[in-house]
Amino acid sequence: HPDKNKDPNAEDKFKEIAEAYDVLSDPKKRAVYDQYGEEGLKTGGGSSGNTGNTFHYTFHGDPHATFASFFGGSNPFDIFFTSGRSRVFNGFDHDDMDIDEDSDDPFGAFGRFGFNGLSGVHRRHPEPIHMRRKVQDPPVVHELKVSLEEIYHGATKRMKITRRRLNPDGRTVRTEDKILNIVIKRGWKEGTKITFPKEGDATPDNIPADIVFILKDKPHPHFRRDGTNIIYTAMISLKEALCGCTVNIPTIDGRVIPLPCSDIIKPGTVKRLRGEGLPFPKVPTQRGDLIVEFKVRFPDRIAPQTRQILKQHLPCS
Repeated sequence: HPDKNKDPNAEDKFKEIAEAYDVLSDPKKRAVYDQYGEEGLKTGGGSSGNTGNTFHYTFHGDPHATFASFFGGSNPFDIFFTSGRSRVFNGFDHDDMDIDEDSDDPFGAFGRFGFNGLSGVHRRHPEPIHMRRKVQDPPVVHELKVSLEEIYHGATKRMKITRRRLNPDGRTVRTEDKILNIVIKRGWKEGTKITFPKEGDATPDNIPADIVFILKDKPHPHFRRDGTNIIYTAMISLKEALCGCTVNIPTIDGRVIPLPCSDIIKPGTVKRLRGEGLPFPKVPTQRGDLIVEFKVRFPDRIAPQTRQILKQHLPCS
């Protein structure tokens, strides 16, 4: 460019390059040039026998105008030394674009070159280009406590969240509330995750986070959970453990099942009520078991005569 090259022939070379670009960028001119050469392009035909070609070409003589039409301005160096937020190319303001660039990097503009010139510059109506890829925020995780009855029957919980959302202009945000309906299916295990995609805070520069709820069993007054089985601890006396008894066992659905215990209840003894546990998550019509453990209450003291009787009658081993 003559503005930068002070060689005496720079202006002539610049004009030749501009003229070549003017011809080669026009399909009609290029076709004539390819067939008849430069002379044929300027005289309107190649050989005298060709009478059908009436095309005549004359360069407009303003290489700077050609240069400006390619680079989008008369100064080719604006692309490198002008802030991306203030450039306007062919009437297109790049402030409308989301551009990830380091303003301190003088070579950052080279990334916008393509094989056909400057990307988005030589087009008459360029489309918006989002050069910064938005990244989704990490999930927002909440613990959701549920009772065993809710796991047994299934339930729907309503959770109110407050989040920021983008306004229609795509730049400003507003605060709004939303109710999330969390459907808890029968038999779901502790640790099950329920995800609401992209319900987190939104900003012009991010993809909203997913809202994730993780099921956590509430402590139960009677039962504890073991997968689809539930465990109940029955309290019995030493007399009941040795002489037998009937223990009333509550169930998760509110019933009471009498459990006869005729054998001696030893430490670690368990009894199993089949099909009285929680539903299987994938087959809710089938259920786990209710497992009964026993805890024996020992007396704090016994009378001397009772002690003698026990010594006489209880086996040594």
